[in-house]
Amino acid sequence: MFALTILGALLFMSWLIPAQSGFWYQVDAGVFFYFNHLLGESVAFRYLVAFTNLRPFDAVAFLFMLGIFYQYYRRQNRAGKRWMVCIGLTMLVTAVIAKQFDMAMDFSRPSPTKFFSLQGVSVLRVSELTGWPAKDWSSTSFPGDHGMMLMIFSFFMLRYFGRKAFFWSALVVVVFSLPRIMAGAHWLTDVVVGAGSISCVVLSWMLLTPASDRVIAWFNRHLPKKILG
Repeated sequence: MFALTILGALLFMSWLIPAQSGFWYQVDAGVFFYFNHLLGESVAFRYLVAFTNLRPFDAVAFLFMLGIFYQYYRRQNRAGKRWMVCIGLTMLVTAVIAKQFDMAMDFSRPSPTKFFSLQGVSVLRVSELTGWPAKDWSSTSFPGDHGMMLMIFSFFMLRYFGRKAFFWSALVVVVFSLPRIMAGAHWLTDVVVGAGSISCVVLSWMLLTPASDRVIAWFNRHLPKKILG
């Protein structure tokens, strides 16, 4: 638990201290320009990125998570289904706590499309290339909220349902975090460092202590009995 908390802090500091000059900046810039170049080279890739960055597409990630969750939910008896509802509510509580960490850090930065445009660098924007209202620009891209919520879901699935559930959940994290990175709406480190460091801290205290079990038990005691009681 303490090791993961320290790891989260060190991960964040490794990115913060040598800002815009160190290892992470080089990785970020390399990833951004690789995908930005592809936007100009491949029409198919361009429209794939545009489609996966439309606002309604965000719901697809939720549906995939719901589908994974449901695969375990439907196998439970009545008491087990109630227990899983309580797990879902505990995930939401954890997400709120993680968001408070994000707000307490009070740190933001523009997306790579905006950052490099302000530096006078010519970059491609998928929304302009396709004419679609794709998300490819942000004034506050750090940390990656989308990735953070997906990570919370994944590690809850690992804690309560094992490695197979985690594998599919982690796949959702990768697949649904990539579109924003490919479009330039997020840096790679918004997800890897931003979402990753906050998740390390919050999830270590929630899942490696009795905290999540106690929150689940609290919900189980206080939810109306008519909810699968």
